[in-house]
Amino acid sequence: MSNFSLLANLGWQSFFQQQLSLEEWENSIAARVIEQHRSEITLATESETFDIALSHTMPTLVVGDWILLDNNKRFIRVLGRKTCFQRKAPGSKIKYQLISANVDTAFIVSSMNEDFNLNRIERFLALVNESGAEPVVVLSKSDQSSSPEELIAQVRNLDSNLIVEAVNCLDSNSVSKLEAWLKQGSTTSVLGSSGVGKSTLINTLLGGNSQSTGRIREDDDKGRHTTTRRSLIPLESGGLILDTPGMREIQLTDCKEGIAATFSDIENLSNQCRYDDCQHQSEPECAVLESIKLGILDIRRLNNYHKLLREEALNSAILIDKRAKDKALGKFYKRTLNESKKLKGR
Repeated sequence: MSNFSLLANLGWQSFFQQQLSLEEWENSIAARVIEQHRSEITLATESETFDIALSHTMPTLVVGDWILLDNNKRFIRVLGRKTCFQRKAPGSKIKYQLISANVDTAFIVSSMNEDFNLNRIERFLALVNESGAEPVVVLSKSDQSSSPEELIAQVRNLDSNLIVEAVNCLDSNSVSKLEAWLKQGSTTSVLGSSGVGKSTLINTLLGGNSQSTGRIREDDDKGRHTTTRRSLIPLESGGLILDTPGMREIQLTDCKEGIAATFSDIENLSNQCRYDDCQHQSEPECAVLESIKLGILDIRRLNNYHKLLREEALNSAILIDKRAKDKALGKFYKRTLNESKKLKGR
């Protein structure tokens, strides 16, 4: 039986404890996935860290998951996730990819140089808002910006409730302002495109060089990101931080609520439009278009809102179609197998 009080340091919360039956409470071992590999996962319990092999009978697991094991360290089941990050798999693969689970806060890192991009920040915000985690936008390389306050203001204008912090990832005093989200038992994910300073930020928070970083290309100030696996790293504060490989492609899927939360200003304005199904293109008495004319809403933001909605709808439709086909194929295989068994018995 696990010592659940000690598991609190790994992020164990009442949300997970309430999912246990009395038998599981007495006889199972709770473990958290702290590293993810192709054929195995690394688990941490209250007393040890070890690897177990993945098998086809297990559900898809991801870093941050909590699972139950028997006394022989054999997999029993995965616990329900409090939060979950997912995206459409990169490239042409018609499936979604899990990124992490049970994250409390997500640092969305964006550098304050030529790579600064509000559209990209909104894309990550939609992902985080859909997951259920708390988003914090961390603007890195503040020492390299000639007008940091202007860039900070641009991000804050996206949402008056959005938390935005500007840091120099190499300066421990600068990044100390993030410690409020790194308290004991909390899990924080660090998200962002390659080269924005995620690994440098984590190194500074750790006070060492746990995560390797690539040198900066002189032509475009972009780091050569070298993190290739997802892992949960313990901090001196007692919190856990999760680094993920730089994601060049974040394709949204099953993300309607995340997009709506990210663009809540547009969603609220939509309620004032003349038509319930207003597309905010050229319809008369459109409150969204009127706010653009008045300079209240930026046309860039509306265009990105439309873009992400189209992308999400397309990816979700493709995945729904694939699931339906997979289900039909599974039924066909099962029916064929049953028929072959009947013929054998004759």
